[in-house]
Amino acid sequence: MSEEHTPSHSIIDPYKHLHIVPNVDGMLTRDCSNLPSTVATPDPDDHTLLVLSKDVPINQLNNTWARIFLPRQALDSSFTNKLPLIIFFHGGGFLVLSPAAKGFHDICSNFAAELPAVIVSLGYRLAPEHRLPAAYDDAMEVLHWIKTAQDEWLHKYVDFSSCFLMGYSSGGNIAYHVGLRVAAEVDNLLPLKIRGLILNYPFFSGVKRTDSELRLANNPFLPLCVCDLAWELSLPIGADRDHEYCNPMVGGGSKLLDQFKLLGCKVLVIGGNEDPLIDTQIRLLKMIEQKGVKVMSHFGKGGHGGPPVGDSANFKAVQASIKSFVLSSAMVAE
Repeated sequence: MSEEHTPSHSIIDPYKHLHIVPNVDGMLTRDCSNLPSTVATPDPDDHTLLVLSKDVPINQLNNTWARIFLPRQALDSSFTNKLPLIIFFHGGGFLVLSPAAKGFHDICSNFAAELPAVIVSLGYRLAPEHRLPAAYDDAMEVLHWIKTAQDEWLHKYVDFSSCFLMGYSSGGNIAYHVGLRVAAEVDNLLPLKIRGLILNYPFFSGVKRTDSELRLANNPFLPLCVCDLAWELSLPIGADRDHEYCNPMVGGGSKLLDQFKLLGCKVLVIGGNEDPLIDTQIRLLKMIEQKGVKVMSHFGKGGHGGPPVGDSANFKAVQASIKSFVLSSAMVAE
């Protein structure tokens, strides 16, 4: 089984780049010392907070959990509207990071305040200890957990008829595949209704290198060798990059997109011209559109598959696109 490889001039160590060390048992040692994290801030009496957050367990056997974000304005007695819900999946190549990573915590806080919306950010199982589809399974499990509204914030403040799946990089991959699963069992998730997918720099590839992968093979943020390692460690053993988890265009795309279309769900794809995966993201967008699904896109200059800087022009443009997408999808749903 031959694959096209990263250009030979690459000298980047993908393990070092990801701050991971492989162990003889096939697991990883993750060095989190250079990865700042943020604790949840649930205290409603701390009036410096625009957004409250708290951590809740989902499946204690699998050590999965979620961080829930609630905009403070929802606590105001004069605020009577229930809020859209965004289920968020963090990036990290399926291998590293969590909802507590500062970049992703800050993203969720910003979106919760700006939209406003309640956000549930999932701490899913990581590869290679738990290869795909473990992350997809965890994502479906959190949807079923959410629909029971056992958590007070969800019960009191969420409009379950206006829900969205959103992810960055590998989280965008999760959002896409879970969106397909939702289409297959939509009745089992009621009263939860998924109105759209928000795919930020979604992490997809294929055996055949694209022009953008070759042109940006040594991109400092997401070098191609790091992408290859992430797929090697996260795909089912023996699978290559033309597995459907990695290459959603295989076989003309999933037949579940037809059901997705019938549900009236929409898709927003966000990318940047400095992301090595942009060619694949554009192909994905075109394929979804050809299936008759309503799509929107925001492809800007720069950008990559990690948490953007909160005060950057790129982040503000992405934030505006997402807000427009959520509000327009909610209006259509009404």
